[in-house]
Amino acid sequence: MSFAGLDAETLGTVLDTLCPMHLLLDGTGHIRHAGPAMRKLSPGGTPEGMHLSELLDLRRPRASDRMEALLALAGRKLHFALRTPPRTELKGVLVPLPAEAGAAGAEAPAGAVLNLSFGISIVDAVRDFALTSADFAATDLAIEMLYLVEAKSAAMEELRRLNTRLDGARIEALEASVTDKLTGLRNRRALEPVLSRMAETGTDFALMHLDLDHFKHVNDTYGHAAGDAVLQAVASRLTGCTRERDTLIRIGGDEFLLVLPGHSRTETVADLAHRLIREISRPVPFGERLLKVAASVGASLSRDYQPLDPVRMMHDADTALYAAKAAGRGIYRLYTPELGQMGAGGPG
Repeated sequence: MSFAGLDAETLGTVLDTLCPMHLLLDGTGHIRHAGPAMRKLSPGGTPEGMHLSELLDLRRPRASDRMEALLALAGRKLHFALRTPPRTELKGVLVPLPAEAGAAGAEAPAGAVLNLSFGISIVDAVRDFALTSADFAATDLAIEMLYLVEAKSAAMEELRRLNTRLDGARIEALEASVTDKLTGLRNRRALEPVLSRMAETGTDFALMHLDLDHFKHVNDTYGHAAGDAVLQAVASRLTGCTRERDTLIRIGGDEFLLVLPGHSRTETVADLAHRLIREISRPVPFGERLLKVAASVGASLSRDYQPLDPVRMMHDADTALYAAKAAGRGIYRLYTPELGQMGAGGPG
């Protein structure tokens, strides 16, 4: 087979440079020569001798795999897929070659050049077949497109990492804004969202107000470092006696609030309060000293408020706490209407 005075070998060499993804077909549709890029896509790397239909599946337009049918599609955009995995999709255009004159003057069946490209499947193809820039024509914009895809991927990955860092920073900032730095418990800012969530979900809960007894004596006698050590020990003991779902809040100084979802039985709340009082009364080591404080606790139960009124619950838990302190400190009181009518004063 020859074209414009070129034999098949010479024509193939020219096409290897201009169209690395070409197939040179003879008049029966068999592959006489394949460009270097097409060899990488072919089983064993040597497609020569195979019929085109053994290498590629013509998807659109549908037609017979006979050469006459293929030549009738000359100049049209053709859609192929490799016969073997990963069944990469290809686009192509077929150009007939002039028929050759035989020895008796009869024309031999015409061959054709089929030039192929990847289209949008190029990114996957480069990965699947380990293609490099040498596998594409020097004038092919595919390499520039790959650079753009790579640059876009790098930019998107950097943007993803930046967003992750920003999300992390936002979470850290939010966490810091509702965390007491000394004890690691929640601070007063966390109270309103927690109570609002309880109200929205209709969850029964107990609200417990705890105040340390004799803390001022520790601070005045041994200094603020000793007071800080006591507060940190108390926070640790509160955490040890409660559940992960409970919210522990240091509302300031030596006062703490506990929001306890699911606690609606007076006996359960009383048991917890007495356990907290017992744990907090254990001496706190500080250097060579043992620092002693106690705790008074007042509580209110959401089930007693219809409709739920978190502000009133706070006030009533406060009232119960003052009653506990008035009764001798180191004591627990649950708010009742009768307790509120007694007009208990504030802590001494």
